[in-house]
Amino acid sequence: MDLDRYKTLTLTRDGRILTIAIDNGPMNAVDDDLHHELGHVFVDAQDDADSDLVVLTGAGRAFCAGGDMAWFQDMIDDTSRFRGILPDAKRIIMTLLDLEKPIVCRLNGAAAGLGASLALLCDVIVADEDAKIGDPHVKVGLVAGDGGAVIWPQLIGYARAKEWLLTGDMMTAVEAAEMGLVNYAVPAEELDAKVTEIVDRILANPRWAVRWTKTAVNLPLREIANRVSDAALAYEALSNATRDRQEAVSAFVERRKPEFGGE
Repeated sequence: MDLDRYKTLTLTRDGRILTIAIDNGPMNAVDDDLHHELGHVFVDAQDDADSDLVVLTGAGRAFCAGGDMAWFQDMIDDTSRFRGILPDAKRIIMTLLDLEKPIVCRLNGAAAGLGASLALLCDVIVADEDAKIGDPHVKVGLVAGDGGAVIWPQLIGYARAKEWLLTGDMMTAVEAAEMGLVNYAVPAEELDAKVTEIVDRILANPRWAVRWTKTAVNLPLREIANRVSDAALAYEALSNATRDRQEAVSAFVERRKPEFGGE
């Protein structure tokens, strides 16, 4: 596997551990390049003969704080560009769930929207207790199509998932751990030690027993993702063409309260 082929992801190995760091500016915001590369990196990770476990994290102070606003505006101006990202959007979800190797999320900072989905689709999530996590798609005028509608209800139940997805509010990692959305929320100085502890405990077990146990556990998640993702992404594409979508993005860029008209 060519570790240097990616532009927005930094890949490193430590023994049998492959670390994938989202590395796309100060907040690791999603743009065309990152979105496309996320659609392919987990296939490469599956095929990597030199690793048995993947750690997914963010470079710098954020994990992945959602979509880049300039990218959002480009896709409003030309809706065909939004249609163009849909294959990768589904591929990101499915390749994460298809990856046989265990994947541990080192949630080092803010995870919003697709960033939250990336974290929550991992097998074990260890978060900095000061990190914020949430899926604010609705706040920017979009349907939570890129994984949120799939994974949140499975982790915390439909009632709580709908509360958080429909408000678009962010929560602290401590709150997320208390409700079972993530596994652990620890002080920043203990994050690496806790990740290492989990990784070592997993790697101490036989490779194929681990991989195929994960595969078996993920079978119903993959079925749910297959049933939900196409419709959720289609609704997201429709919502990208609404007037309120433009208002949400404009208000965010202009740092003012949005005035939604219901269209």
